Amino acid sequence: MENTEKFELSPEEFGEMFKTTPGAILLDVRTPQEYAEGHLPGALNIDIYNPSFGVEIEDLDKGNTYFVYCKAGGRSKMAGEIMKKEGFTDVHHLRGGINAWNGAVE
Repeated sequence: MENTEKFELSPEEFGEMFKTTPGAILLDVRTPQEYAEGHLPGALNIDIYNPSFGVEIEDLDKGNTYFVYCKAGGRSKMAGEIMKKEGFTDVHHLRGGINAWNGAVE
């Protein structure tokens, strides 16, 4: 499937690929306060603005598939690029963030 290498996904692509990727991990890179206000079910929260972000992602399995999102897409794109530089091989981010998700998928 050609989308497996695609980094930036629309809400529809993000949802479909997440549902059809066994063992995939949903990663919310917003602040804990934003996460507490509402997040996608099952999402792990690691705040990209926290100075320990790099240390926290080191504990993740680089061989897993990650679907990363934030509020509007900027932080998740940055987080995904950091993860790829750190050796993660299968990372996708939600273009437009949870704002786009809420507008498209309900």
